[in-house]
Amino acid sequence: MGVGRLLVLLLPLLALMAATQLRADEQQPSPPPAAKEAPAPAAKEAPPPAVKETPAPAAKEPAPPPSVTIIGPHEAHGVLGRDVRSTTDQDMGHIVDVIVERSGMVRAAVIDFGGFLGVGSRKIVVDWNALHFGQIANKKDAISLELTKEQVMAAPEYKEDTPIVVLGASGSLQPLQFDEQ
Repeated sequence: MGVGRLLVLLLPLLALMAATQLRADEQQPSPPPAAKEAPAPAAKEAPPPAVKETPAPAAKEPAPPPSVTIIGPHEAHGVLGRDVRSTTDQDMGHIVDVIVERSGMVRAAVIDFGGFLGVGSRKIVVDWNALHFGQIANKKDAISLELTKEQVMAAPEYKEDTPIVVLGASGSLQPLQFDEQ
């Protein structure tokens, strides 16, 4: 099972557990108030040195419970490992990774293309907007790609930790911005 699919399955469970814990914390009785100070000393005794009182820090408000969304089994599907086919129904490989910007916006998909049983295959990157997900009803359905097999074969190979060349269908891609660190 892929890490992405595992996260999709575990996030609602973790959110529910956190919400339950917050409710339990709110229902616990508060500790009894502190005992009153001893009575003031008799007038004949010298008063104690003045101590500057600092206000007690405000109690921290508990964090609001996380939001939980329930997604029906026919409303969304995972994409990792999903087959990709051209608009002419040619096998284009399968999605092995997703590229996201630092803001979290999905930018592209890494497709393992070509080869037979993993021999001779190579990874290429295609623009997320070149993929179409409209006809996916179950695990066997493929994602459609707006590129031809020849265009994908001509794309440079994807290698981690190198600049990414993203193949787009419409030519309207904007370059990825890299911050030199």
